Amino acid sequence: MRREFLSLKRTKVAVLGAGNWGRNHIRTLASLPEAELAAICDLDSERRAQMAREFPGALIVSSPAEAIDVADAVVVATPAATHVELAKQAVQSGVPVLVEKPLALTLEDATSIADLSESAGVPCLVGHLLVFHPAVEMLRKMIQTGELGDIFYLYSQRVNLGQVRPDENALWSFGPHDVSVALYLLDETPTKVSANGKSYIQPDVEDVVFLTMEFKSGVTMHAQMSWLDPHKERRLTVVGSKKMVVWDDMEPREKVKVYDKGVDRPPNYKSYGESLAIREGDIFVPKVSNTEPLVLELQHFIDVVKGAAPGAASARSGVEVVKVLSAATKSLAQDGMAVSL
Repeated sequence: MRREFLSLKRTKVAVLGAGNWGRNHIRTLASLPEAELAAICDLDSERRAQMAREFPGALIVSSPAEAIDVADAVVVATPAATHVELAKQAVQSGVPVLVEKPLALTLEDATSIADLSESAGVPCLVGHLLVFHPAVEMLRKMIQTGELGDIFYLYSQRVNLGQVRPDENALWSFGPHDVSVALYLLDETPTKVSANGKSYIQPDVEDVVFLTMEFKSGVTMHAQMSWLDPHKERRLTVVGSKKMVVWDDMEPREKVKVYDKGVDRPPNYKSYGESLAIREGDIFVPKVSNTEPLVLELQHFIDVVKGAAPGAASARSGVEVVKVLSAATKSLAQDGMAVSL
């Protein structure tokens, strides 16, 4: 049973995990007028001491149960292996929860969280941060309105030098971002997944992964993920029959560029190459809101806590992402053999 509270008051939020990304949640929640940072939980005593100095108004504890007990909502920003236990603990206490990506490390565990959330009537969202990025929302509208024409394919690069993780490969570290964005933009799930990767630094931990997703609509998505690369890139290209778009999140200002480029085919075209015309049009740079995606994500979470329906990043969407990553893991183990979903 969901714990009830007045919708007009500030939402008391507890954050479980004060590591690198947990601190971003803590910082953002402390600045939101509609939220109250009620509690911070971490097992590390030095982190707790630091949080106590920086946020003296919050309850600082080592017990998740204590943090959940004083909160209207909970953010789980702990290592992925702990997500299942902590998410279920929050839901069983009647407290809505936002779980960082990935929702779980196995499809069975992810499904069990979503099932429990739905049966208990307690919202569970997943930290698919990029679906809240204003540039991604802009791309989604372009696709839905037909501005880009028929979508042919997408490809992304999410690479940099570091951070090397001993317990997580590049697929599970970066993949939730690219997979969640692709599923959100296309509004469909892939029918087939394949992945190739190599472990250069640590045995059996792929530093570089190339993921391919094929969709029933005919669209293909290819993603390059690596923490062993000379560049830091966060780029997505969408190729349509009318226009093409590049979203470069490393660009400080011109994050989205729309290219009026393509190949025009006459209505009765069959196989005559000379009938095809290359179109080279203008490049348009639309204005993209600079609101921080984490702010938008947490505002959405608070809206859901207060009764709004989850428009994005629901637990079921988290299950679909884990399903793709699990299939890709099988493909990696089979030297890139395609896995059907």
